[in-house]
Amino acid sequence: MAFMHFNKSMEILNDIEITNYKKSKKYLTNTLGYVLAQDIIADHNSPEFPTSAMDGYAIKHEDLPLKRLKISSINPAGSDLVDEVIGGQCIKTFTGSLMPKGADTLIPIENVTVEGDEIVINEEVPYGFSVRAVGENYKKGQTLITEGTKINFADIGVMASLNVVSPLVYEKPRVAILSTGSELLELGEYQTSNSQIRSSNNYILEALVKKYDGEPIQLGCIADDKENILKHVASALEQSDIVVTTGGVSVGDFDFVKDVIVELGCEVLFKGVRVKPGQHIMVARKDNKFIIGLPGFAYSSTVTALLYVVPLIAKLQNTSSSLRMVEATLKVPFNKHIKKEEFTACHYSLEHGQYFIDFDGKKSGSSAILTNMLGSTALLVTSEEDEPKYAGDKVKILLVD
Repeated sequence: MAFMHFNKSMEILNDIEITNYKKSKKYLTNTLGYVLAQDIIADHNSPEFPTSAMDGYAIKHEDLPLKRLKISSINPAGSDLVDEVIGGQCIKTFTGSLMPKGADTLIPIENVTVEGDEIVINEEVPYGFSVRAVGENYKKGQTLITEGTKINFADIGVMASLNVVSPLVYEKPRVAILSTGSELLELGEYQTSNSQIRSSNNYILEALVKKYDGEPIQLGCIADDKENILKHVASALEQSDIVVTTGGVSVGDFDFVKDVIVELGCEVLFKGVRVKPGQHIMVARKDNKFIIGLPGFAYSSTVTALLYVVPLIAKLQNTSSSLRMVEATLKVPFNKHIKKEEFTACHYSLEHGQYFIDFDGKKSGSSAILTNMLGSTALLVTSEEDEPKYAGDKVKILLVD
């Protein structure tokens, strides 16, 4: 079996075209974490009129040398004041109030002393002080939030100020999760044989899908029976946008998932990649739905989910993966023994703005050591062409926590 170069598999994944993105309108307060499917454009100026930014007195700046001004009126926030500021007078004005006509400056209450119906100016201010200009916050016609933005708290606040009740967003992909293996035990299930192992893949995948903005459908564990797997995968495909399976994609006698994917009429985008861990990764497509067959070992399935499932979840929302690749410095040597793209669990630290890595607490062994993902973990990325690395070398790491 010929295995594909890792970069080629990434190229195929990146080049996938989605012909029908799922979009819907959601009530504003329910959109946190969704990806915006429209531009948000201001339909008015904010503020629409000159507005007070502090509590104080609205004045004509040219009157400051008078040192004493008569208080002619009071201007609470929200009122439609008709009084104007005329020479030698001022109007008491509050934060958020429209500036009275005739006034061009606000002098704070801290800068004056009130004597009867007059103010005594103790400290002058520059022209236009504490007056919010028209459009200071945003101007009519300005694009404030662009399509493709992942909605955060500030976006919700701005949309609320524009009275955007139900913005259009991309639906989060529904991701069905199946773990195959007759030896697997569900959470809470009683162990009756030493050959049985507790399943972790389906639960870590559920957590990953939630963390990276998909909607998981947990379908649990199923035995290594071809007809049973065919039935469950077909059902999963009907109710989801992405089906993620673990196990059954290798070359063993009971590895049926790869055969089932073909029998379901899916187009296999690739099967087998020169990557460690997870070389038997399989990605297939049926219309706008996808099946990703991950390896059965826990560390392998976790790493390949980060590499292939997370970007696909983002792609179905017309955005890109939030995983970051950064430069780091090795504190210790790293021996590369295999001609594959490797993703090796490492411990990272951030010191004076620079990333450093070592392998403290990380075990060497099979692709089943899930505990290597605990703590401040990143993945050291080395290519097929890379040679062994030395302390002080600059390397690439994928931040995953």
